[in-house]
Amino acid sequence: MLNLPPEIMTLIGEFAPVFSERVWDWAKILMVGAILTPGKRTVSAVLRVMGLSDEKQYQNYHRVLNRAVWDSLKASRILLGLLVAALGGAELVLGADDTLERRQGDHIREKGMFRDPVRSSKKHPVTSPGLRWLSLMLLAKVPWAERVWALPFMTVLAPSERTDEQQGRRHKTTSERLRQMMIQVRRWLPAVPIVLVVDGGLIAVRLAWQCVQLGITCVSRLRLDAQLYDWPDTTRRKPGPKPTKGQPQMKLAQRLINPHTTWQRLTLAWYGGASRALDVASGVALWHRPGQPPLPIRWVLVRDPFGKLSPAAFFATELDTTPARILQWVIMRWSIEVTFQELRTHLGFETQRQWSDPAVARTTPALFGLFSLTTLLANRLSVHHSLPTRSAAWYVKAHPTFADVIAFVRRYLWANIQFLNLPVQTPLVQLPAIVISGLVDTLCYFT
Repeated sequence: MLNLPPEIMTLIGEFAPVFSERVWDWAKILMVGAILTPGKRTVSAVLRVMGLSDEKQYQNYHRVLNRAVWDSLKASRILLGLLVAALGGAELVLGADDTLERRQGDHIREKGMFRDPVRSSKKHPVTSPGLRWLSLMLLAKVPWAERVWALPFMTVLAPSERTDEQQGRRHKTTSERLRQMMIQVRRWLPAVPIVLVVDGGLIAVRLAWQCVQLGITCVSRLRLDAQLYDWPDTTRRKPGPKPTKGQPQMKLAQRLINPHTTWQRLTLAWYGGASRALDVASGVALWHRPGQPPLPIRWVLVRDPFGKLSPAAFFATELDTTPARILQWVIMRWSIEVTFQELRTHLGFETQRQWSDPAVARTTPALFGLFSLTTLLANRLSVHHSLPTRSAAWYVKAHPTFADVIAFVRRYLWANIQFLNLPVQTPLVQLPAIVISGLVDTLCYFT
């Protein structure tokens, strides 16, 4: 068995009920090994870093992903509970977005062609083959980082319409999949106030209505040409069905150039610790889309008084909230893109090589969850050990990043873990302390 220090085991051990006793021993090695492994996150790389390159039954570790019976949804619930207990507040802010995992191979049945956001520009869109993942994250301020982090806890495949047709399935849009995910979260947390912040590409009136029915505040981008209406006049009685909306309101694009629009100057905490002054106008309206009942929203129109940012509009389904609060929720969502990049840089996202359907569906969500688990480990270890920030004379960093987080956890594991095949007596080699420190630092920060 793998012996872990109590500070690590008390957190990782929360996931033991997801697996059988036999599979848990293998899964534990994969979890720890995926943190320690630099470069590609393959099972063989994990076994090598854990000192199991001579393990004859190496197929058992592959079977954890492609054959063993365990419930990833139950693991998501446990991870969400740990995140809420450690970093949650009176109100939970969740963010959702999709990302592309570039993959090739005829054996990957869920593969499709998607727009590649990294390689595309506004004028030149680029498509790449791969898997599209929809991830739901907790947006919370980590105490020692002094900024909001996006911590994934539930990630699902979102195949393209063409892929679903080839597999003989009914196609579900990303909005429909997100709606199901939010229903599940509300079942887990029935009494907690929740705010869902999404990008304009994921929003739909049906999703927003579902959030309203679940008691969840939905926040997203709003088109400048959205159809907004007043509330219907209920005092007039006419034969026929009751009206669902009143007179149309001025389009938001017209409000931008209307000299009678009332603007308010707000100074908001911007990304990177800076502040930015913005002019905002706000109001309430019924947002109408064909085929759906009008949705009551509070809209916020934003313009940059210095002309550096393009005008934008946002909305929230909580009518009593303030424009400043809506914009704070929107700014929190920016950390999602940081998490996607950190996953590619430090946790080997897009380096997996599984081909079987169960392994493909499990490996990437496990890596996303590993980002949050590593952050939780660093948060727990930092109670008794200060979390160091890597800096130099030519580079000074104010607060830790995920590179410091994973290096901190790696350093603790290397110093305290007991490997399975470690000999009882090992020869000692004397090296200067500065050399040892440099080697350990390089190993822990190696990606």
